[in-house]
Amino acid sequence: MALFVSEPAGYWALLRDNSSYRRLWLGLAASMIGDWFRTMALYHLVLQLTGASGLALGGVMIAQTASLFVLSPVAGVAADRFSRKWIMVGTDLVRAVLALGFLLITSAERLWLAYVLTAVLTSVSAFFHPAYAATIPNITTRRELVAANALGSASWAAMLAIGTALGGLVTAWLSTTEAFLLDAASYVVSAGCIMRVAIPSAPVSSDGSPTGWQAFCRGLRYMAARPYVLRLLSVKACSVGLAGGMMILIALFAESIFEAGAIGMGTLFMARGLGALLGPLMARRLIGEDPQTMVGTIGMAFVLTGGFYVLFGATPTLAWAALALFMATMASNVLWVFSSTLLQISVPDAYRGRIFAADFMLFTVIMSLSTLATAWGLDYAALTPRILAVISGGLLMLSGVFWLARPQQHVTE
Repeated sequence: MALFVSEPAGYWALLRDNSSYRRLWLGLAASMIGDWFRTMALYHLVLQLTGASGLALGGVMIAQTASLFVLSPVAGVAADRFSRKWIMVGTDLVRAVLALGFLLITSAERLWLAYVLTAVLTSVSAFFHPAYAATIPNITTRRELVAANALGSASWAAMLAIGTALGGLVTAWLSTTEAFLLDAASYVVSAGCIMRVAIPSAPVSSDGSPTGWQAFCRGLRYMAARPYVLRLLSVKACSVGLAGGMMILIALFAESIFEAGAIGMGTLFMARGLGALLGPLMARRLIGEDPQTMVGTIGMAFVLTGGFYVLFGATPTLAWAALALFMATMASNVLWVFSSTLLQISVPDAYRGRIFAADFMLFTVIMSLSTLATAWGLDYAALTPRILAVISGGLLMLSGVFWLARPQQHVTE
């Protein structure tokens, strides 16, 4: 497959000239900012109702990731067989209803609802993500693809920064009720935007019309026969997945170590969002869009991410912790954008939904295990948040060393 030879598309030109991508982007941005309002409110609520239990908060995060793992194979087959547009619209509307259920969590006795609602809502979300990722190459040109992925990642980061900061303020100054209501409204806005996007029908595979189980197995055989695809599928699992426990640690650093409450939590997550915003944008400008160059950059991004997480574990103040998170997430989101782009240009459209479902499935199961290990270490192994942050960073640095030690493989067919 040819490399990128034409002049890359600019971000503003992409949004201005590609109405399909613009509407999809607006819908995604709306739902993401609502997600972070809910996340801040829910984390704060769980910590308040349980006396800052790491295991209780870890349970919420495991409910988020485990349900993605269970349904991702089904979601991947659906994204390759049915309308990706209506999959996204339908999941948004269902999530809007489920988001209102969090209003029922008013006491410790009802805390079980946090786990059930989180698991169900995330299960529905499992259908959105593969459909979205598989759609991007269908509504963009080759010269727009990296810009679209970088802009999508930057938008996630911007919504993380804005949503967590505002979510922390809303939770601290008003209540969790307003945050949950805004989350529900954001899904309705997202559905309205995506409904207007012209998305091609799901492709018909060249191997006929297999059953769902046959389609899933054929997707597995496709991946198993292509080592470069398996290698790219490991990137998010070994970066986002291994650092899954950092979500607990960030919340505990804010609430317990720095004693800054919901505002401190919002500050740390905002720093994380700003880093994720700038990382892919700077990497695209400095490194370019050549696939083999992106492959070589992944190993260094692993090392930088892990190194700054180690520094985060040793920071003495909230401000220094925010800076370390900012730098770590700059590198981490380069991993996300580059691996997604390389998969999109390497995998045929007929298999793309299943490939991205497998991508989400792998990193979510690793994230679940990382979160569980972190929660257990906090509550039963007497490990401090600082020690666990250093361990998490060290594992990411080790992943980078393994990546750099392996010779680069071709990533396109």
